[in-house]
Amino acid sequence: MEKIKILVVDDESRMRKLVRDFLVREGYVVLEAGDGMEAMDIFYEAKDIALVILDVMMPKMDGWQVCREIREHSRVPVIMLTARSDERDELQGFELGVDEYISKPFSPKILVARVEAILRRTLGLEKNDAVNAGGIMIDKAAHIVKIGERQVDLSYKEFELLSYFIENQGIALSREKILNHVWNYDYFGDARTIDTHVKKLRSKLGEKGECIKTIWGMGYKFEVEG
Repeated sequence: MEKIKILVVDDESRMRKLVRDFLVREGYVVLEAGDGMEAMDIFYEAKDIALVILDVMMPKMDGWQVCREIREHSRVPVIMLTARSDERDELQGFELGVDEYISKPFSPKILVARVEAILRRTLGLEKNDAVNAGGIMIDKAAHIVKIGERQVDLSYKEFELLSYFIENQGIALSREKILNHVWNYDYFGDARTIDTHVKKLRSKLGEKGECIKTIWGMGYKFEVEG
């Protein structure tokens, strides 16, 4: 299969390099632009770009203008990056047809995960990643959790945590192991963050939250009764 091309547009060369390095490591071809006008030149020339990662604040032509012009010609997925966490900006982005909106600073690993989720959806790369465990249906490709007909709204980390529990059903998992796997070694706090996330996850799962058992002095275990 031909490698997937991603256009990264940001006037900060350090930011472009950071994003590029993580994407190249996952096997993507990355094209770079330092401003909006350069981005549009590359976009028209390349033609087969599968996704655009676009900074809002740029010289010559800002991210909103670039997004507006792209949308006149293409439905290619767009992820907007911004240093401002402003609800109005976010709403404007979605009105322009932005697929994801990520505020700086962000974890590059989360950005890569978002990229992969969008490309699976738009390029039809989804595998049958749906698993049913004790009445909890988790679809990793679509990033959806359901209990019966009810969709459970989970944060990114809650979803990753539940996925990890379900993938390791019946296995006692230490807090350190959970932290290393779900937080990918890039969390510098302490293991109590896991207890907080588990508490929220149990609450959102309702009765099914009882499947997450506490192993005192160690960690947790996901276990389905019966």
